[in-house]
Amino acid sequence: MSARIAEMKSRLAVLEPVSLDIIDDSHKHAGHAGARDGGGHYVLHIRSSHFAGKNTVARHRMIYSALGEMMKREIHALTITASTPDEI
Repeated sequence: MSARIAEMKSRLAVLEPVSLDIIDDSHKHAGHAGARDGGGHYVLHIRSSHFAGKNTVARHRMIYSALGEMMKREIHALTITASTPDEI
């Protein structure tokens, strides 16, 4: 696991995920402006009871908030699937 993914997982721990998977897709975007500046492309799958009663936008905001400053430099693109443990 890369240091960046480890840091992302550490920051997302505040959401107490029951499952968390982060895939680094940066290699698919070589030469892209964000990739040249050092920002990675990631796919995030997270399940947390903290998302209960929240719509998609609210869930994404919770994730962005947890990742904080990483969203400004280390993460250029983030594809998110956020659900509760009860959702399929």
